[in-house]
Amino acid sequence: MVRNRPSAGSFIATKEHRRFNEFANAVRKHRYIGLCYGRAGVGKTLSARRYARWDKAIDLLTNWGPREDSDLEVYASLARSRAVVFTPSVGSNFREMKKDLRHIMSRVDICIEQHLEAKKPDKVMIMGPEYGKKYVQLLIVDEAERLSVQSLEYLRDLFDQDGIGLILIGMPGIEKQLSRYAQLYSRVGFSHQYRPLGNEELRFVLTRRWKNLGFGLEDTEFSDAQAVAAIVRITGGNFRLLQRLLIQIERVLKINDLSTISDDVVEAARSTLVIGAT
Repeated sequence: MVRNRPSAGSFIATKEHRRFNEFANAVRKHRYIGLCYGRAGVGKTLSARRYARWDKAIDLLTNWGPREDSDLEVYASLARSRAVVFTPSVGSNFREMKKDLRHIMSRVDICIEQHLEAKKPDKVMIMGPEYGKKYVQLLIVDEAERLSVQSLEYLRDLFDQDGIGLILIGMPGIEKQLSRYAQLYSRVGFSHQYRPLGNEELRFVLTRRWKNLGFGLEDTEFSDAQAVAAIVRITGGNFRLLQRLLIQIERVLKINDLSTISDDVVEAARSTLVIGAT
């Protein structure tokens, strides 16, 4: 049986994604605690998962079982990133959070060791969550607002004992929330605001997506300018909302057998979305 792999899709490395990579590299290199905050949907989680090559690895890490030849690619990816992305479950208690985190980190350690030892033919690996060396250098915790005080203290102790970098991702205001915990906050070395797409970069993303749909995006075309203006107005540079809107635009084009993305098409796509506060 071949294990399913999530599709990488047409990922676009935006300026904010590159800034996040620089931030994550600094936290990993200097072994600091870093805070990353931004409005919902701007791309924080997507960048974190891309940095850690998490979408490529998550199926293997979740469905822990017999190895396959195709897993070698996952081992190599994790060995390059040396990072773990962890999202605490809603309503989980400290014991559950600690258990889940230890399991995922130890499994990543095992995968990295498998990669590093692959050329040693007689190497025998113990496939269990409590064994193996520690190779993870960066832990990225998404939705950090969900963490209890006890969980935050555990992460601080993990940071101290294992000497790893730690990134806590959350909404604006998380830095004030965490400043109440002096022992944790005193270890914060970097803070990074993840901003929405600017108009210039939003146009760059649209140009790429227009091309994927088989269209060109021309400055001199009035209909293109109107469509872009409508998308800018609707999304406000919110990356998640932009992705949802583009999916609906493609759907509207297909249903109506259209060959031009106009502001009417954009508005028709927008009418199918539920747009909350961003």
